[in-house]
Amino acid sequence: MTIPGAWRRTAAGAGLLGADGTVRPTIFAEMSALATRTGAINVGQGFPDEDGPAEVLEAAVAAIRGGENQYPPGLGIPDLRLAVAEHQRRFYRLEVDPDREVLVTAGATEAIAATLLALLEPGDEVVTFEPYYDEYGAVIALAGGVHRTVPLEPPVFRPDLDRLRDTVTDRTRIILINTPHNPTGAVLDRETLELVVELADRHDAVIVTDSVYEHLSFGPEHIPIESLPGARERTVAISSGGKTFSTTGWKVGWLTAPPALVTAVLAVKQFLTYVNGAPFQPAIAAGLRLPDAYFTGIAETLAHKRDVLSAGLRSAGFGVFPSDGTYFVVADAAPLGYPDAVELCRALPQLAGVVAVPLGAFSRADYAARTASLVRFAFCKRLEVLEEAARRLAAITAG
Repeated sequence: MTIPGAWRRTAAGAGLLGADGTVRPTIFAEMSALATRTGAINVGQGFPDEDGPAEVLEAAVAAIRGGENQYPPGLGIPDLRLAVAEHQRRFYRLEVDPDREVLVTAGATEAIAATLLALLEPGDEVVTFEPYYDEYGAVIALAGGVHRTVPLEPPVFRPDLDRLRDTVTDRTRIILINTPHNPTGAVLDRETLELVVELADRHDAVIVTDSVYEHLSFGPEHIPIESLPGARERTVAISSGGKTFSTTGWKVGWLTAPPALVTAVLAVKQFLTYVNGAPFQPAIAAGLRLPDAYFTGIAETLAHKRDVLSAGLRSAGFGVFPSDGTYFVVADAAPLGYPDAVELCRALPQLAGVVAVPLGAFSRADYAARTASLVRFAFCKRLEVLEEAARRLAAITAG
């Protein structure tokens, strides 16, 4: 039986469609299953192995016990929308109308999908940096869009700005940026962001930002692009509570945008999940109101964890690239004699009892070939787990 529909181009957009027409599992599913099967330490997939702040967890429990278990409003509960607006003012000096310019979503994943599906017509072009989170390619293809990429060049993973100028054209409908950047750990600088705004204005494109790691930068300032002159009126800014509060399973995200863009995205979003996470929404609102010390503290803690894992990788013989944010650090396996990161990642559970993810899983064939020996490691784990992972990785060269 031939199964019709858009699934095939969606899988192809994510790089998951085999030459024989079958759909492969994502590398994350493959590596996590490998970790489970072998008992290896999973420093591949980006989820924490400990819960977030007690105040946030208790707020969810209280909401459940208080009966907040039915459909919330379509835009999200008023208090979470207010908390998002307060957050934007507190951290970025942005004034956002909580009733007209905030939409609560089922994580950033739904916010990205609903935005692309709402704003793209078949044949419209979307520009992203490469490597990129696999959802981008999948949803661009699902919407019938054309995906154009600008490579982030190692070791610092910065784009060639002339290449960016050449890639954004009058055919570009959306420029989708992710900073701090998964999978490289790069934080885009002001010059790059200002050029994105300039190009979006010149070519009448919408800017979409994926800022789920906005509070997880280590040194370089995270600059929300919507705070730059000329950006606010054409930007859909997306974030979520999963990374900031170590509640990735709750899937509570949001976007802020001018009212007309919120209305356009809501027209699609309401037919995806409709609403979600009723008792988790007041909990995320409580999280957004935590003291400044919480937000600086999580970044400092993660920076230390990055340093521990990076030192272990260097001791094992990897070449380690800088990571200025997110949960991730990229390392080069070529000095160890492994030019193929996919092959290494599949062998790591037996070699060292560790699971990681090849950087090529986040890119197309050309970029993947140029960066074939690069591996992404996640340091969003308990310190003792990272120390054990580092000890195990040392066995690669010791053995």
